[in-house]
Amino acid sequence: MIKIKSAFLAVALVATLAYAPSALAKGKSGSPQVIYTGEIAKKVVGYNGPTPVNITITNGKITSITALDNKETPSYFNRAKEKVFKQFIGKTVDEGINLKADVATGATYSSEALIKNIKMGLQQAKDSDKGTSDKGTKSNKKNKKGKGKRSMTK
Repeated sequence: MIKIKSAFLAVALVATLAYAPSALAKGKSGSPQVIYTGEIAKKVVGYNGPTPVNITITNGKITSITALDNKETPSYFNRAKEKVFKQFIGKTVDEGINLKADVATGATYSSEALIKNIKMGLQQAKDSDKGTSDKGTKSNKKNKKGKGKRSMTK
């Protein structure tokens, strides 16, 4: 009986490995994609500094958002997290990008920073799914002062 189970598991493993690369290449796997906003949104700050997050996207929908280390006041930041995160969970990437999210009363700076982080992360996920990069498509546009650089936080 043990030999049969081992043989079955070996066949299942080989089949999984044989089909997994093509499924991943086509974006059809149920594997979660995690977007880290620490680098792409490092200029986005709350009341006391950057507020990076990890956004987990599974099958095209936002399944979780995790706040990472920051210097925000915990009581205010927790209020902001509770209000902001639940508005994005369950949304598609496009819905999240276009969401007019509400901020938490009394934690406006933290809320706004979290919203910007999430939207920037979702835009990166969308761009990576299309095989494009923000740097290659927008960096050549000039800002209002004609300097050729764009601010990510406006």
